[in-house]
Amino acid sequence: MMEKKNWKPDALIPLTILLAILSGIFIGVNYNKKINRQNRGMFFFSQPTGKTNQILEFINKSYVDSILVDLLEEDAIKGILRSLDPHSQYIPAANFSAVNESLEGNFSGIGIQYNMLNDTIVVVSTIAEGPSKKAGILAGDRIVMVEDMTVAGVKMPSDDIVNMLKGVIGSHVKVSVHRRGNAELIDFTITRDRIPINSIDAAYMITPETGYIKVNRFSRTTYQEFFEAAEKLRAEGMTNIMIDLRNNPGGIIDGAIKMSELFLPAGKLIVYTQGAKRGRINYYSAGRNNVYNNMELVLLIDETSASASEIVAGAVQDNDRGTIIGRRSFGKGLVQEQYELFDGSAIRLTVARYYTPTGRSIQKPYELNNNGDYYNELNVRIELGEMLEAENIRFNDSLKYVTPAGKVVYGGGGIMPDIFVPVDTTGTSNYYRTVMRRGMLYRFSFDYADKNRKILSEIPDYKSIQTFLKQKNILSEFIAYAEKQGVTKNDKDLNASGKHMENLVMAYIARNILDENGFYPIYNQMDMIVQKGLQALTSYN
Repeated sequence: MMEKKNWKPDALIPLTILLAILSGIFIGVNYNKKINRQNRGMFFFSQPTGKTNQILEFINKSYVDSILVDLLEEDAIKGILRSLDPHSQYIPAANFSAVNESLEGNFSGIGIQYNMLNDTIVVVSTIAEGPSKKAGILAGDRIVMVEDMTVAGVKMPSDDIVNMLKGVIGSHVKVSVHRRGNAELIDFTITRDRIPINSIDAAYMITPETGYIKVNRFSRTTYQEFFEAAEKLRAEGMTNIMIDLRNNPGGIIDGAIKMSELFLPAGKLIVYTQGAKRGRINYYSAGRNNVYNNMELVLLIDETSASASEIVAGAVQDNDRGTIIGRRSFGKGLVQEQYELFDGSAIRLTVARYYTPTGRSIQKPYELNNNGDYYNELNVRIELGEMLEAENIRFNDSLKYVTPAGKVVYGGGGIMPDIFVPVDTTGTSNYYRTVMRRGMLYRFSFDYADKNRKILSEIPDYKSIQTFLKQKNILSEFIAYAEKQGVTKNDKDLNASGKHMENLVMAYIARNILDENGFYPIYNQMDMIVQKGLQALTSYN
């Protein structure tokens, strides 16, 4: 499991955010293999005619040098799709399974959450009832060898190591681990199995009345995961709910529709789609659960919330069902269908646009064959000051819509929240930026959790871990650690950033012991958007 980094205004949009958006915002209304097989014949590369195939045939027969025509064909396909919209995509056969894992909500592997530290996979936790847990792998173990091949401390891409651990269900893989306190490596033979990719990062009671649920994607399993988490919190006394869709790039539309149905009465329009080659398709709520229909609802979004996340936000906002809090969302309102090709590859083709209940398209503008400017638009927002002041956001009056309760909303580029919260700059300083840039907060937190894993693992919950760490004066320990790494203590900067840094260290340490249900309850204590959401819920009661 890779660490999640939080966006800061002193840098451009991080590459990790853009990669998440690029890889995750593809929606399929008819993600159906039977339909895909029926439609294969419509594409030029399965037909013997057409100029593209003729050119490739001429090259194959007559070109001066030996050349792989299959690679030329793939480049041609990519070129065709590149000339369309930014979200039509070609998926090579070799990447097909990996690309679809997040949509399906599972993959075949050994069942660990991990961090990469000094070119070594370190097990953060094992998935309950998963293959590694059954085999005896423990949190803190370092994977040194896979099938007698050394993988620790070598310059080898982490993806290559992970792919070695994945495999067919029922197959075996031998791993050798270093465990603290043991001089020799310990060998395990693990039987691979189906491993869930969870859509819910955290679900806990943030106040005695309010439940908080963090949703990281929309897959086939998202709604069931979400409902089970919500029911657990309701049993703990939840009467208000806060759903966090920040950094959620979307996924399958079905999960977004079902989640929206949970909070909208039967007959309410959730979203509709329409394209040049197909008519309008309306998606109405079936009114899944009257208990949730009547709960006070707050939805958190930001510039990395896209696609299916925006469907939920648009349905909530346009039906006057809850309060949207945060910053303007990404603005992805194009619908893709996936078509598999004869060689195991596929294309995701944009077939329609989706529209919120008031009729607004939230797709931000794009130019054909110009994806660079499209994805750079987030950086433009930063340069224009949009992340700091709502007044810096400009909407076209011709794209103005009104909800049934009379609230004005806009189309043309993302969902604008009902309550805008700027990026928090209060805890920044040169000292903070230096230790963050060098990864010191994260490394210190991991090392501390690793060295103190036995005692921390005996602490029952995040509150007790937080109390323990404050008693240990964890910030002072970090400052001493940073000085040894060449970063001199700066009292003025620490006055500005100390509380924020202490919060991050405690959250990171708790994550290494309790996973995300340790991280978010601590981190959210200083998250301005979360705190604004709590204020909004308090005003309702």
